[in-house]
Amino acid sequence: MMIQGTLYIVSAPSGAGKSSLIQALLKTQPLYDTQVSISHTTRAMRPGETHGQHYFFVPVAEFERMIAEDAFLEYARVFDNYYGTSRDAIQQVLATGVDVFLDIDWQGAQQIRAKMPDARSIFILPPSKEELDRRLRGRGQDSEEVIARRMAQAVAEMTHFAEYDYLIVNDDFNTALLDLKTIIRAERLRLERQKLRHDALISKLLAD
Repeated sequence: MMIQGTLYIVSAPSGAGKSSLIQALLKTQPLYDTQVSISHTTRAMRPGETHGQHYFFVPVAEFERMIAEDAFLEYARVFDNYYGTSRDAIQQVLATGVDVFLDIDWQGAQQIRAKMPDARSIFILPPSKEELDRRLRGRGQDSEEVIARRMAQAVAEMTHFAEYDYLIVNDDFNTALLDLKTIIRAERLRLERQKLRHDALISKLLAD
């Protein structure tokens, strides 16, 4: 029997360093072990983007047909475009034993948990409000009004941390990355996975 991969939901307020942590993690893991989820979208492809690598780019009619067929684990309409996570696309990768990371907000996480209760969820917090403010300003192109709005949004996001299985505080990037790797390692050592992985060994050890 094939060992199923684990779906990891990762959420954080803007500026907590979630995307950087996921990208750094993927560089340390082989592709046959860990991948990041690729979303479907109806927005136009931008220069330098590749279908099936950055997104699955689909027409609105196809996306709406998929909604009608309950093909998405979660989806949202952002301005005039749809974005969604295909159940089939995720399950095909998990079935090969590969762990999949999904970078998503708390609302999407709630939708996914309802449909895939075996998913593991991780919330990433900044070390302080001052540091979060510094990171939001670090982009250097936002007005005070935009920063204040982002800060309020970040606080609203952070109120949902208790809905998650794991909590990481991204104070020191390397420590946070090690925490992320430790979670994956621990999940891979869970009894059900180890029983499948070492079935032959366990049978020999317990044989009379």
